[in-house]
Amino acid sequence: MDRTKGGTCLSCEACTAMLETLLVVLSFVPTRADSVEHFYAWQDVAALQSLCAGTLSREEDLLCRYRLYPLTEDAAYLADLPSKLSSASAREYALLAGLWGYKASSGSLFNVIRCGRRAGRLLSQAKESDPGEPFVLLIEGQSFLFRPGVFGGDNGRALELLRELQRIIASDHVDGISSMEADLWVWYALKRMNDPAADAVQRSIEGRNPPPLYRAFLADPPS
Repeated sequence: MDRTKGGTCLSCEACTAMLETLLVVLSFVPTRADSVEHFYAWQDVAALQSLCAGTLSREEDLLCRYRLYPLTEDAAYLADLPSKLSSASAREYALLAGLWGYKASSGSLFNVIRCGRRAGRLLSQAKESDPGEPFVLLIEGQSFLFRPGVFGGDNGRALELLRELQRIIASDHVDGISSMEADLWVWYALKRMNDPAADAVQRSIEGRNPPPLYRAFLADPPS
């Protein structure tokens, strides 16, 4: 039944359509994790530091450190890392594993082994908690890409994980990881495997006007 007010007729169907539109709009409101990824991709260290100065949770603190360290290489973001967590989510375990992975990338061989083992234990806990958590897929995929073969590095396995991340993001919004970031890591895995499909993925990313960090990654990826 229609209701009329001031010469305007609003049907139940119209109200439903308006509500559905509002819900769609609200679903695209960026979260704080999305803002962290945005400032990271645009290499806006000042904005990211400002946002992260008021972290609201342990998860957000770990996410901020995970994004800020590669932009700044400031060891302060790796200081006082816990070696274990209690009552943690899969995402928290994965982010902490990623930070220990950063810590393992420099220093003595003893430091590489010690920090690498901690990262591995935390990543195992993350997978036990939720192997399909997007940050678990991202960070485990990165781990397979950057570990030497003698320590379990495997580009093919990395590609499988990153393809799964890509699939998840294509079907639903993921806080803190953009579809372009997922595509970028799939491209990198393909490139490391000398797969000709990497060229098409690169052209696709370049055609979407990637932010500065991702543009630089495409132009000069890690060896």
